[in-house]
Amino acid sequence: MSVAELKERHVAASETVNTLRERLKQKRLQLLDTDVAGYARAQGKTPVTFGPTDLVCCRTLQGHTGKVYALDWTTEKNRIVSASQDGRLIVWNALTSQKTHAIKLPCAWVMTCAFSPSGQSVACGGLDSVCSIFNLNSPPDKDGNLTVSKMLSGHKGYVSCCQYVPNEDTHLITSSGDQTCVLWDTTTGLRTSVFGGEFQSGHTADVLSISINGTTSRMFVSGSCDGTARLWDTRVASRAVRTFYGHNGDVNAVKFFPDGNRFGTGSDDGSCRLFDIRTGHQLQVYEQQQNGESEKPHVTSIAFSISGRLLFAGYSNGSCYVWDTLLAKVVLNLGALQTSHESRISCLGMSGDGSALCTGSWDSNLKIWAFGGHRRVV
Repeated sequence: MSVAELKERHVAASETVNTLRERLKQKRLQLLDTDVAGYARAQGKTPVTFGPTDLVCCRTLQGHTGKVYALDWTTEKNRIVSASQDGRLIVWNALTSQKTHAIKLPCAWVMTCAFSPSGQSVACGGLDSVCSIFNLNSPPDKDGNLTVSKMLSGHKGYVSCCQYVPNEDTHLITSSGDQTCVLWDTTTGLRTSVFGGEFQSGHTADVLSISINGTTSRMFVSGSCDGTARLWDTRVASRAVRTFYGHNGDVNAVKFFPDGNRFGTGSDDGSCRLFDIRTGHQLQVYEQQQNGESEKPHVTSIAFSISGRLLFAGYSNGSCYVWDTLLAKVVLNLGALQTSHESRISCLGMSGDGSALCTGSWDSNLKIWAFGGHRRVV
């Protein structure tokens, strides 16, 4: 068979796949009798209302000298770890703004960081293609720096995201520019499972973000530059359980909904979306009108309130919208407040008890936003 014939067969097969994909999409849409916002209106759900006094900036964490790229809370609410282009991890006491650790990294180009469930260790990764783990209780070296206690080496591209498996200090999942995700045994430093890759059904471009299901830790979701999100089962590494389409740009952020049955995404196309892992349906789109802007700001990071009623989304233009997830309406923009960041919102996260939000920015600062009394349970 000639090369030309092979090309013709490839083009025909691609057209068939796209046609079947569109038919499947239409069949799924026929099964939907309403969307989340329509259901909320039919049930008479009361819109969430917010004012500047309901969510206030109570702390500004200053100490980094470069752009903040990532942050993570401990399972208890009072400690945060942040990673910056200045080549350091800083562990903060969120209640006092004090720094408890400032860790000099072997590679300054860090992109992600995570607390272990016990709070005893922190992990980070970046352009060195390695996930480094530091034991916060180990003694510093002669220069006062913590040394790496374990290096998880095996990715062939940058490490974009890392997250510990809930309630397990011994297992961690990473995503990478090599188009794969990896489940690691942190005690041995060995790979337990690889998700995706050259000979498996997985992402076809860099994987940018992961989120592990808090209700069943064997499931996790990933977002990629291929414009899709994929659901994985750690017991079945050979292929993704389900692939979710809808975005027209890189999927920069994914986050599981509190009930574990849905997850949110944030993309370069300027939108956030809500998907159901059981049906594969897209439930809702959270997207602002352009209002004359030539290009929509990219969504860089997302988080849900403890009940899921609110979606927090950070944007490349410094905005941080608070969305009502049921009605798909913006109820507050933290970026418009006087105490807001001065640059791109690069990361954000909720405290374990849902009482506070932390945002990180390219202005080198982190800010902690506290909820007013009745907002604590939203």
